[in-house]
Amino acid sequence: MRLDLGYDGTEFSGWAVQPGRRTVQGEIEAALGRILRLDPAPALTVAGRTDAGVHARGQVAHADLPVAAVEAMNRNRRKDAEAEPAGIAERLPGLFRSLAGVLPPDVRVHRLSVAPEGFDARFSALSRRYVYRVSDAPGGVDPLRRREVLWHPRPLDTARLNAAAARLLGEHDFAAFCKQREGATTIRELQRLDWVRGADGILAATVVADAFCHSMVRALVGSLLAAGDGRREVAWPGEVLAHAVRDSGVHVAPAHGLCLEEVRYPAPADLARRATLTRRVRTLHL
Repeated sequence: MRLDLGYDGTEFSGWAVQPGRRTVQGEIEAALGRILRLDPAPALTVAGRTDAGVHARGQVAHADLPVAAVEAMNRNRRKDAEAEPAGIAERLPGLFRSLAGVLPPDVRVHRLSVAPEGFDARFSALSRRYVYRVSDAPGGVDPLRRREVLWHPRPLDTARLNAAAARLLGEHDFAAFCKQREGATTIRELQRLDWVRGADGILAATVVADAFCHSMVRALVGSLLAAGDGRREVAWPGEVLAHAVRDSGVHVAPAHGLCLEEVRYPAPADLARRATLTRRVRTLHL
């Protein structure tokens, strides 16, 4: 099953299950286990793990669900079992409605579907699109948006932000902007990074890459804010990137300004091939 979902990350300790902590994965898996009466609950694979406090509108996950469990749930929901539709896809509305009733209000499954052959929420993805939102209004952020918009106490220049961002595009080793994980590569292809100031005065940084390493988007944003308000030169984020080592001058931007907006996938016929390609360890072609 493919799950398209969103969540307000404020009260979550990130996506991934952690003992004794409230997580998005934990809530959804527990809900599926309860509805389908499965123990252990079905395990979710997600397109991109988000940190504590990070939000999502377009997150994607998949889980392998036993057909028998879905059929049993529908029989329990209907008095006339013989009138049930025959296909598993036609039975999904019952599971979808049940999830809406069981899940807490800060996480929602927007769509539930049978995944095409070869689909893997993580490895089949072509790209992830994040948006980081910042307000530099002298009086602070609109209180109704305080959970999704960062207040930056210095004026930001959009031209400087975009000039600095342009130096980061392309395939690079982003070790300077990532928390290292043993055995994991930090080579990524940054496909888009630009800033736009909306009519409401809020600056939105759109960041698109084939994949992201841990804390990468927030570290990139943190370096660009320093260039955008004049504390650093426009060339500085690019210089940090070229050094390919973690720089103490790069401050990771707070989590609450970040939201995963979209995950893109290839056509169904290309899903398995994309997953195989993504699993390969990447190296830079110099």
